[in-house]
Amino acid sequence: MQNQNPVLVGLCMLLVGLILGYGLRGSVYPNVMSTNTVGGSDYRKDMHGAMGGMMSGLAGKTGADLEKSFLEEMIVHHEGAVEMAQTLLKGTKRPELVKLGNDIVAAQTGEIEMMQGWLKTWFK
Repeated sequence: MQNQNPVLVGLCMLLVGLILGYGLRGSVYPNVMSTNTVGGSDYRKDMHGAMGGMMSGLAGKTGADLEKSFLEEMIVHHEGAVEMAQTLLKGTKRPELVKLGNDIVAAQTGEIEMMQGWLKTWFK
């Protein structure tokens, strides 16, 4: 793993951890969220489908192709998180959720900007 960017490696490991954690939670607690729907849609199933689509965009790629695809997919993923947090902020008064929503918007927006900068510098 010579010449690997430590930040990119860290982001990859974070993504792997999130995916594994989400998957394990579903298998350890299979009934959690099983009845939760939004607009008639099972959002747990929708999330798995979206994550599968993101992961398929990385399949078989290595080197610069993998790095570029990872950044592009993570930007979309983070934009979704920001949109969800902004929706939460419009509809909650719970201080804990307001803090969480604001923290997500701030952190994910900063990471989007960072990844967009890397894409521009490294691949365009």
